[in-house]
Amino acid sequence: MRILVTGGTGYIGSHTTLALLEAGHDVVVLDNLMNSSEESLRRVQELTGRKAEFVRADLLDTAALEEVFEGGSIDAVIHFAGLKAVGESVAKPLFYYHNNVVGTINLLEAMDRHNVRTLVFSSSATVYGASEEVPLTEDAPLDAVNPYGRTKEQIEDILSDLGAADGRWNIALLRYFNPAGAHESGRIGEDPTGIPNNLLPFVAQVAVGRREKVLVFGNDYPTPDGTGVRDYIHVVDLAAGHLGALDYLRGNAGVFRWNLGTGNGSSVLEVLTAFSEAAGKDIPYEFTDRRPGDAAVSYADPSAAHRDLGWRAERSLAQMCEDHWRWQKNNPEGYAGS
Repeated sequence: MRILVTGGTGYIGSHTTLALLEAGHDVVVLDNLMNSSEESLRRVQELTGRKAEFVRADLLDTAALEEVFEGGSIDAVIHFAGLKAVGESVAKPLFYYHNNVVGTINLLEAMDRHNVRTLVFSSSATVYGASEEVPLTEDAPLDAVNPYGRTKEQIEDILSDLGAADGRWNIALLRYFNPAGAHESGRIGEDPTGIPNNLLPFVAQVAVGRREKVLVFGNDYPTPDGTGVRDYIHVVDLAAGHLGALDYLRGNAGVFRWNLGTGNGSSVLEVLTAFSEAAGKDIPYEFTDRRPGDAAVSYADPSAAHRDLGWRAERSLAQMCEDHWRWQKNNPEGYAGS
């Protein structure tokens, strides 16, 4: 198929683009490069021997979006494009709602005009909020606690309403838990701009000397070691989940929801220990106050994805840390150093 990947130069987008090319699909990547680099696609081409077509454009630019769909027979869309920093979303809610929600509506309207109605949407476990019910199943109540999470929840609502109104749409809502790791080659990986918002890239930057220490938010949670427990999933496993969802949608109309996680939780201290082992060095850290809205424990029930898609996460926390360290060690400044 010919797949449009929005946000395809980003962390999860570039790994999924690589998986799509390896599976024989043609890929058009649309990205505004606000928080990513076109270098990721050059390296994807190096790894696969195949080139994704790249269009630098913004989903808020309806004319550019129209041009992409007029330019060639798109069969399906995988939609990653969006802002995702929780703290920034609290400080700039209008910026987040406008970019993420309005951008998605523009995309959907362009798709509808061009009779493209197969969509895999990059959602997030943040839609579940601070629920203490674990493991989280797809029918758990949604209660996002910050503007970023609410943009994901609102887009899910829009897509659910669209699917209910028009039976021609095939839509997958993929709720990721905590993506980590990198391609085993060490050539593509997570390259956050500014201060990393997620644990693994922060730990990796401390390990490579870019940051002084890891701040651990809270050590008094009701967990075995007092630190928060999360479900970390290897980005390559996550990418495979998108291909599974895409294949499923080829034969099934409707709106489908799947958790993509391992079904197991790891504490912050367990992650630090695993990364120390991968890097062969101690990772300095310091405890600080809890962050508001953080759940003590959150991990997925991924059994629906296994049942429907034949998908399951295969890579361990140790492998995530090894692959993430290989990427960071080989690219201490990320893509900017290339």
